[in-house]
Amino acid sequence: MVVAGHFVPDIKSLFAVFGMGLSLASGIALGRVRRHSLLDSAVWGTVGGGLCALIGIAVSFALSDVPATLLLFGTVGSAVAGAVGGALSSLISLKRPS
Repeated sequence: MVVAGHFVPDIKSLFAVFGMGLSLASGIALGRVRRHSLLDSAVWGTVGGGLCALIGIAVSFALSDVPATLLLFGTVGSAVAGAVGGALSSLISLKRPS
């Protein structure tokens, strides 16, 4: 996404939406793999979402596509999205019949 956004302005304008979506998805995936408590899934979702964003934003910053402040704010926002994804995956897995 970052490399494509570097060359296609329409994709670059959707970095925030797609980035949060990817972090949410990584939180859901990590929450499903861990399958522990709600808190544990949310913590792992936070880690996954934050790392996912930090890597992408760092590459985008290296390409001079985003300001340095986005490294902090984008990573924190995506970590929250990952936490939500992890928590959702835990809640969904609790409702499944055994």
